Amino acid sequence: MASDHTSAGLSLLTIEFGFTSILLALAWCFPQTGAKFFQRLGRTFRDLARRKRLCVVAVGVTAGLLRLAILPLSPIPRPYVSDEFSYLLASETFASGRLTNPAPAMWAHLESFHIDLKPTYMSMYFPAQGMLLAAGQIIAGNPWWGVWASSVLMCAAICWMLQGWLPPVWALLGGVIAVLRLALFSYWMDSYWGGALPAFAGALVLGSVPRLCRSFRARDFFWMALGMALLALSRPYEGLLVCVPAVVAVAWSLWKRPHPSASVIIFRVAPALSLLIAAVAFTGYYDYRVFGKVSTPPYKVNRDTYASAPHFVFQAARPKPVYRYKAMRDFYTGLELRWFEDMQTGRGFLRKTLRKAGMAGFFYFGAALLLPMAVLPKILFDRRIRFLVVVGSIFAVGLALETWLIPHYAAPFTAGIYAILLQCMRHLGARRRGNSAGLFIVRATPVLCVAMVLLRISAQPLHIRLPGGKMLTSYGSTPVGLAREHVLKELENLPGRQLAIVRYRPDHDTYEEWVYNHADIDRSKVVWARDMDAAGNAKLLSYYADRKAWLVEPDSDPPAVSPYPGSAERDLKLGFSLVSAAQSMSVKP
Repeated sequence: MASDHTSAGLSLLTIEFGFTSILLALAWCFPQTGAKFFQRLGRTFRDLARRKRLCVVAVGVTAGLLRLAILPLSPIPRPYVSDEFSYLLASETFASGRLTNPAPAMWAHLESFHIDLKPTYMSMYFPAQGMLLAAGQIIAGNPWWGVWASSVLMCAAICWMLQGWLPPVWALLGGVIAVLRLALFSYWMDSYWGGALPAFAGALVLGSVPRLCRSFRARDFFWMALGMALLALSRPYEGLLVCVPAVVAVAWSLWKRPHPSASVIIFRVAPALSLLIAAVAFTGYYDYRVFGKVSTPPYKVNRDTYASAPHFVFQAARPKPVYRYKAMRDFYTGLELRWFEDMQTGRGFLRKTLRKAGMAGFFYFGAALLLPMAVLPKILFDRRIRFLVVVGSIFAVGLALETWLIPHYAAPFTAGIYAILLQCMRHLGARRRGNSAGLFIVRATPVLCVAMVLLRISAQPLHIRLPGGKMLTSYGSTPVGLAREHVLKELENLPGRQLAIVRYRPDHDTYEEWVYNHADIDRSKVVWARDMDAAGNAKLLSYYADRKAWLVEPDSDPPAVSPYPGSAERDLKLGFSLVSAAQSMSVKP
């Protein structure tokens, strides 16, 4: 049940903008504020930063321990977005020792978003995130622990990557910022959607470049290969935008600078090359097992079956498929196709691109980190991070060509984003006459980030309103998905096995999807199915004759659960019990 602070009180985002404005005013009027405190803190920070390996470990451990410490306030998250259920299907499949599941007999009733039901029943996404979640399920009993581990690794890898590009003290500061902005409350930590894993992989690739350009060590080749393999298995397109420039930079360095003999280089590259070959072989085998062809990408079967809008703006829209259900038609030919068609005009492309850039910028920087970015034009030709600026430009163009953008699309370049931010801070805070305001902003920005985390932790007793969008900020959002979870628990507590037939109203919100199932559908305690016509439902009821059938109407206020028409009299009382339980909820999904 959500607390009152989620719907009343001052917004956390309003507070962040307010504090940022105050910081700017102090920098303009009283730039010497706290100078002695910052000097003492800076000396301690520099002493720690010199111990590079310790800093990498400390950043990762701090991220993990802080998230554990706030578990009572921000518990293990509930899945809500359709992508999360798709990844959890992959997790459950892998944890069961399978690469995929047989197509269910009643697949036409079980259709849902981002899930393939034919030729096999499996998530449409690439397997890395599902394998990570499966590891959390097997080792610790809950897939979220895989998310937690990936966030720990991400923060440590970002610190390690920054040490290759920036002075140690700035690398440590970047690791701290990653912990505060990404590893505590953001949807990268508080969902099953992914983000931390490709960010970890991208940091390995980008962090290997300066090290390989200096020394060509075998371990750095291996770290780069590991990052490339993980990107290929999680976000291959965005991963290419990072990996290709990285490989070119290392190859150019090998060509231009003194380097070991060819036999030595081959010996050092061999473990990395073996890892990449294994990743390619696994990808081909996985695609063959799940989708029937070695060369068939996971996306393709699902998008060809359901989608009309293509993934890239320069592609042509496909003919509209025939849909069995209005909810799926509204999503694919309404939300998706309208967005794509709008991007086919110059004005629409500009408007949507600015909106995508704003969403990503708001997630990575918020208001607290925007001030240092004011000097971005000054660092575009900075020799220290010239490579990262070039990769960032390529990456931005690549993202602009995608029809949609959610912040974790940019995850492979997360470490690069923060490297550019930190270099802006270095320029802004440079010690020169008349720059005391810039120095104050640089010193106070991390303090502001800490203050915002403390306010987020104290949001409930202080009646501070959380953001409503799960993707938009680093502070998480109000609880979502409560109604479906409550109904599911009630059905699971009933004796015997249950069949939940979901019926939506014509004005149903497409994002409020309820039809998701476990990997082994027929052995599940509760099977969720879509309401079809009378003949179709008769087949469904006949196939699941051993289950009690319920009609679930999520769009009622509150969601209604009742025996499916024709149920036995003895089941009627159970239906009233469920309706009563649903009515006791004070939060609408």
